[in-house]
Amino acid sequence: MQVSSLNEVKIYSLSAGRSLPEWLSDRKKRALQKKDVDIRRRIELIQDFEMPTVSTKIKVSRDGQYIMAVGTYKPRLRCFDTYQLSQKFERCLDSEVVTFEILSDDYSKIVFLQCGRFVEFHSQHGHYYKTRIPKFGRDFSYHYPSCDLYFVGASSEVYRLNLEQGRFLNSLQTEASESNVCDINPVHFLFAMGTAEGKVECWDPRTRNRVGLLDCALSSVTADTEIEGLPSISALKFNGALNMAVGTSTGQVLLYDLRSSNPLIVKDHHYGLPIKSIQFHHQLDLIISADSRIIKMWNKDTGKIFTSMEPEHDINDVCLYPNSGMLMTANEAPKMNIYYIPVLGPAPKWCSFLDNLTEELEENPESTVYDDYKFVTRKDLENLGLAHLIGSSLLRAYMHGFFMDIRLYHKAKMMANPFAYEEYRREKIRQKIEETRAQRVQLKKLPKVNKELALKLIEEEGEEQQFSKKRKQKNLPSLLKDDRFKVMFENPDFQVDEQSEEFRLLNPLVSKISEKRKRKLKILEELEAQGQEEEEEPEGKASDAESSESSDDEKGWVEEVRKQRKLLRQEEKLKRQERLKEDQQTLLKPQFFEIKEGEEFRSFKDSAKKQKLMKKSLEDRLKLEEKLGTLNVSDTTVGSKQATFKLKKSEQQRKQQEAEKRHRQERKTLRRSASHLKSRRGRGQLFH
Repeated sequence: MQVSSLNEVKIYSLSAGRSLPEWLSDRKKRALQKKDVDIRRRIELIQDFEMPTVSTKIKVSRDGQYIMAVGTYKPRLRCFDTYQLSQKFERCLDSEVVTFEILSDDYSKIVFLQCGRFVEFHSQHGHYYKTRIPKFGRDFSYHYPSCDLYFVGASSEVYRLNLEQGRFLNSLQTEASESNVCDINPVHFLFAMGTAEGKVECWDPRTRNRVGLLDCALSSVTADTEIEGLPSISALKFNGALNMAVGTSTGQVLLYDLRSSNPLIVKDHHYGLPIKSIQFHHQLDLIISADSRIIKMWNKDTGKIFTSMEPEHDINDVCLYPNSGMLMTANEAPKMNIYYIPVLGPAPKWCSFLDNLTEELEENPESTVYDDYKFVTRKDLENLGLAHLIGSSLLRAYMHGFFMDIRLYHKAKMMANPFAYEEYRREKIRQKIEETRAQRVQLKKLPKVNKELALKLIEEEGEEQQFSKKRKQKNLPSLLKDDRFKVMFENPDFQVDEQSEEFRLLNPLVSKISEKRKRKLKILEELEAQGQEEEEEPEGKASDAESSESSDDEKGWVEEVRKQRKLLRQEEKLKRQERLKEDQQTLLKPQFFEIKEGEEFRSFKDSAKKQKLMKKSLEDRLKLEEKLGTLNVSDTTVGSKQATFKLKKSEQQRKQQEAEKRHRQERKTLRRSASHLKSRRGRGQLFH
């Protein structure tokens, strides 16, 4: 069992841990449980609560006894009996299930909407009847008063199938090109459907007329959201008679009051993924919305996050067990997850032992999910020399850093700084000695860090005490005695750097006041060295010199700022001159490079181009060679690809070919000249 906490809400993952194979014998299972702590601590709430490959939908019967899930592969339905904590039956189907609905209180009446436009009915004994709808369906709802099934899908029509008469009725003609989801209000039975255009159409089943239209796509766009395309409706759920929640394909959840066309609240998941499921928790006024990556629980009035969960695998469906704090998910993995959140409600009666178990865990807290990991930032990784591990499985990205195994962190830290333990040991010894010294009668002395700041606080405290005595007010607590600011006077990392540019510009008059404090600090250090007792400065009014120094006008302040800026410019100029001298003194040493045997060096650019080309992928290299003409890719008549290419020749081969070409041209010219001479000789033109 894994325990995680967000916003002080404990979430217990009951399906965490490895599952044992079915073919293992009991003896081997017991041996594994003795060796592996994770297997020994795991909780198998329902036996074999999983699918062969993927689970797509999960629902609970109205009596709460049966949990049904569909998945692949092969397409199947599995029914689990909560009273027996095991699987009751399994039924294989002809095609994959898009969604299903439990019509009865138990498992005796089930309707499946399948991929191949099939609608399949199952009774208690198994398959009962199968029919088809004209277009591919995506969702359906059951209207209890009239026994009608409403199917929506890749069509502008809403198909109605009456289960009492056993025939299709007249369809509802809508303005939408396609519909994705639908739902029926459990109070007044209003039928609502979400379209691909981002609208919600509401129909009255009694008159079969449209009574309302909501443009959710326009309302989901706010100042903070970035929308690339038109959002469609991906989830729809009624809550009571007047509230309705709508989920979009871009990751927004809109809560509506049916009496208004504007949403009460818009909640963005900030992942850009379609909303898969929406559930309502009435006891705490929460909305549970889920996309494929995260499950978020938030207050429906304020939109404030209550808690959230991020499973390891993508989410397909979420089911909240009625009147309890148990949550089940269907995932892109064989195992279906079960979560128990005690804040949402008690455990179901068939697993009431979970309440006692969680109470014991809260009394004796054990290691949580991240106790064996160390959070490090990118700068920490560079200091440890582990920046090359970014992107590997050894680091898990989280917020502005990474989680890494605590053992790997200690090993890397020991290698990076082998004397860290000795420094830590000396620091602890020094702290112990100071603690023992604190028990003795000792002088009142200033801290080792930020002495001037401590002296300033002591002086201000004295002035405030005198002022409070006159006004008869209570003294405020001192910062030197406050535990929250104790580290500021002990840790050298908090030392105020008075030579920094920011300090000198933002505090131009501090230097005048600090000169007096520095003189006082020297006197105090001499007294401490001689072992004399330090006497506190008597309370009273400040001297005339101090009052004159503190009462500088605005002109003096401006002059001090100008003086500091002039000094900073002079210091920067000196630093630049020193760097220029160092650069002139440094001599550039020649660098030698070794050329591989059989290669000719032409320029550094060619080697750089060659290295850059080798770093590219095969696809990019093929595209480049195709542009240069050395490669030709064409389609054949069979449907496959044919590639012809020219081999690149080395420099030696190229020179040899050029020499042969010149030789052939010379021989050709000689033959032409010889034939020309013969022709002239035959005609007698040679002697003329």
